[in-house]
Amino acid sequence: MKFPKEKKIYCKKCKKHTKHKMKEFKSGAKRTLAAGNRRHERNVNHGYLGKYKYVVLVKKQNKRPTFVAECVDCKKKIPYSLGKRMKKIVQQ
Repeated sequence: MKFPKEKKIYCKKCKKHTKHKMKEFKSGAKRTLAAGNRRHERNVNHGYLGKYKYVVLVKKQNKRPTFVAECVDCKKKIPYSLGKRMKKIVQQ
């Protein structure tokens, strides 16, 4: 889906509609000491280093993309989501 690089939306800090730069949200690096990662490592590295069998869940093919909208005037960043599922995003 084609998506604009700039969009005019409401800014809570400026209290008016202003232009916002839209960037696709990318999550940071996963924490190595998180409980899920520790549990996974514990199951993988036990016994004769056999494979860790877990229940495979069928995932949906598409995801709802989230964007970070940054106000041009005050530089405030707001999470922004369309709420539609799509495979690919092309920003213009």
